[in-house]
Amino acid sequence: MDKSDSAYKTIGEVAKILNLKSNNKGTLSTHVIRFWETQFKQIRPKILNSNRRYYDEDTINLLKKVKFLLKDQGMTINGVKKILNNEASLKLDEIADQSIRAENLKNKLLKISKKLKELKNG
Repeated sequence: MDKSDSAYKTIGEVAKILNLKSNNKGTLSTHVIRFWETQFKQIRPKILNSNRRYYDEDTINLLKKVKFLLKDQGMTINGVKKILNNEASLKLDEIADQSIRAENLKNKLLKISKKLKELKNG
């Protein structure tokens, strides 16, 4: 059973959502998320028992924006900081939000497809 979209996610689940993989091993790169936390003050996961990080939907969407700007748009960390700190960055936010919405739609369609297959076979 999948967690609902509004449930808190672990750092491993977030790395999977963001498709952050290590080049040499193919393992999930959670260290990238921890590094981004040190660079962007807006990324604040809930840290609970034994220092485990939990991310809400807003933080995950912020991480998607950061990934989009750094990886897809080729921006620098300082450039992304300026955008995140500047309220007049609505144009780039719209581009990133469209990318995030497309990714969310794709994930929902995959879940629906999976459920339909289960119903058909079960």
